[in-house]
Amino acid sequence: MKNETMYFENNKLKLIDQRKLPLQIEYFSCKNYHDAEFAISEMVVRGAPAIGAAAAYGFYLAALEFAGLPEEELEKELKKAADKLIAARPTAVNLSWAVEQLLDLALANLNKSEEELLAILKDKADQIADSDRKINKKMAENGNKLIKENAVILTHCNAGSLATVDYGTALGVIREAHFTKKNIKVFADETRPRLQGARLTAFELMEEGIDVTLIADSTAATLIRDGKIDYIITGADRIAANGDTANKIGTFMLSELAKNFAVPFYVAAPLSTIDRKLASGSLIEIEERDSEEITQIEGVQIAPENVKVYNPAFDITPAENIDAIITEKGIVKNPDKKSIAELFQV
Repeated sequence: MKNETMYFENNKLKLIDQRKLPLQIEYFSCKNYHDAEFAISEMVVRGAPAIGAAAAYGFYLAALEFAGLPEEELEKELKKAADKLIAARPTAVNLSWAVEQLLDLALANLNKSEEELLAILKDKADQIADSDRKINKKMAENGNKLIKENAVILTHCNAGSLATVDYGTALGVIREAHFTKKNIKVFADETRPRLQGARLTAFELMEEGIDVTLIADSTAATLIRDGKIDYIITGADRIAANGDTANKIGTFMLSELAKNFAVPFYVAAPLSTIDRKLASGSLIEIEERDSEEITQIEGVQIAPENVKVYNPAFDITPAENIDAIITEKGIVKNPDKKSIAELFQV
């Protein structure tokens, strides 16, 4: 993608405002950790790897704000900032993974000078962002091994550059297939209610010159049934130790269709998205969002006033519905607890 998802300069985190895409390309400036918390919770920035990196810089901004305090007060404020950042969106594990790394590092170095502490934390935030770029490229190369020439791929939500620091997870695999001249075609479903597929995925793929067709979510079943889809590739927001995967609402439905019609279903995600502390997907907290995401579009009411709404942001795809999880360490086919644990062995 031509525009950076995020960059950090002059002690400000700049995030492309994904609420305004594709009609406007504007950057949202985070001057303190409260701005970063807002940007994450209100989906200025979204996608598990991207919010992890944004939260890392958000924590650094908290340290920048409180670094002059006495050690006891500094510890209190940093823990408070960490809790607020982590609570901004509860499902994506990359968020807590990144913040906890910086908090642990801060607590281990509270005795250092203000300048030393800030330098240590800034370096760690930079490492998280830089590592994400490299991991995504490696993941894309691994995933591309699964894609045949002239493939037709269905993807759900947005797992591209906008969901990461750069290159993408599911869209990274798609990009790599395109760049290696495999002549692929992509169907992007709209992904109600936030329309990340329509607003973001279609935008990214068109910018790259990739053949993309936008469909309503309800069209996917017909395409799958009629044999017009070769692969389904999605990202993930949290993967349990057994391979159960939390991703954007609607992913589970696609996985069931894929299983029924023998279409390979792949998940692309970095190791940082795997939460080995959770035995299964039943333990993943599912974020529920505001009813207006369902009842309104761009502030225009489309449903009866005061209608009851159920609006989970994610669902759980069981491991048995996933043909492979694509990571930077390799491809795990038919994922289960044992095969996922092996990814973390040196």
